[in-house]
Amino acid sequence: MTDTTDPAAMEPVVFIIDDDEAVRDSLAALVEVAGLSARTFDNALAFLHRHSPEQPGCVVADLRMPFMDGLELQDDLSRRGSGLPLIIITAHGEVSSAVTALRAGAVDFLEKPFDDEVFLRRVHEALQRDADQRRDRSAAATALAKLARLSPRERDVAGLMVEGCANKAIANRLGIGVRTVETHRANVLGKLDIRTVPELLRLWMRVP
Repeated sequence: MTDTTDPAAMEPVVFIIDDDEAVRDSLAALVEVAGLSARTFDNALAFLHRHSPEQPGCVVADLRMPFMDGLELQDDLSRRGSGLPLIIITAHGEVSSAVTALRAGAVDFLEKPFDDEVFLRRVHEALQRDADQRRDRSAAATALAKLARLSPRERDVAGLMVEGCANKAIANRLGIGVRTVETHRANVLGKLDIRTVPELLRLWMRVP
């Protein structure tokens, strides 16, 4: 299912995946009372089939589920390049599974029954992480698009400017004249619509 809504304007959703209907409904009600949106699924495959990567939010998934368990879902999301934050919940305190989930980037591993306030704090942390990641990806995409305006030689000059090289040093490194460097330098700033090297550095650092 493809959502054509502008991602920047989309309300984040807490996706709750658990094969226990009572748990799904209880957690969804808790999330909605806290003023957040929730969608529930009885298995991970159903979630993966319907979820759009453009939709912001986080996932709350049970560790033990049919078809695909919580750790397998985490692996699948990672392979897809999804940065959607994940909270694993379980009725079975499995230390090895908790370590695996947390090392793979899960926000938390909560053992049922858990405190409602703790759960909601973790959900808010997950949503904030997702918002931060999406903002960073957007900034990186913008920076890449701007840097794509530069010619290969201008890109070389920009890289040396970021390193703090003066015009003469850039000329020596690239085997070109100082006046040519000055021209490229002016082109870099003009094409990127910036005025100073610190601005260039901030733009450069946004690119992964």
